[in-house]
Amino acid sequence: MSFKKLFIAIIFFSLNLNNIQAIEPDVFVQSTVNRASNILSKNISKKDKMNQLKIIAKETVDIPGVGFYSLGQKRKELDENQKKKYLLLFEEYFLKSFSSRLAEYTNPEIEVYDKKVLNKNYTIVNSLLLGTSQRPEVKIDWRIYTKDSNNPLIRDLIIEGLSLARTQKEEFSSILNSNDGNIDALFKTLEEFSKN
Repeated sequence: MSFKKLFIAIIFFSLNLNNIQAIEPDVFVQSTVNRASNILSKNISKKDKMNQLKIIAKETVDIPGVGFYSLGQKRKELDENQKKKYLLLFEEYFLKSFSSRLAEYTNPEIEVYDKKVLNKNYTIVNSLLLGTSQRPEVKIDWRIYTKDSNNPLIRDLIIEGLSLARTQKEEFSSILNSNDGNIDALFKTLEEFSKN
C-alpha cells in the first residue's frame, strides 16, 4: 500500500471513530465469548488464563451493578466508606470466582442465536454452550445493560434458567442473616475467599 493510500485509510478510520454505531447486545456477547474462548484455547497456565479473563470481565461486566444487586436492601444501610470497601472486596471476589470457574473449560464454543429487548435499559441475549462428548449442551441467557448503547455491560448470566446474580444475592443474604445483619461478617467472607 502506498503512503498516500495508507494516509487516506487512516483519515477515513479516524473519521469513522467519531460516528461509531451503537453496539448490538448479541454482537457484544458473541465478541466477548470469542475473546474468552481464544484465551481458554491457549497453551498457558491456569493462572495466566485467569489473569487474562479478569481483564475481559473488567471491560464487559457491570461489576458495581452486580455487586449492589447482590447486596440487596442491605446496601441502603451502608455509609459511603462501607460502600467503597464493599465494592473493592466484591470486585476481588467476583473476578476470582468468575475467572477460576471459567479457566476450567478448554475452548468452550458458545453460539448466540437470539435476543429480546426488554426495554431501553435491558436486553436478554440467548446462547448455547455447545455440547461435547464430556458435557451436554447448556442454555445460557445473558442480561445485558444497554443504557449506554455504546458500552453495553453484562449484569447477569442465567444458566438453564438459574440466575447467577440471584443465587449470589441469596448466598450473601444467608451470610448476613446468620450474623445478625453484620456487614463485617460479609466483608470477612469476601476477604477470605479472595486470599485463598
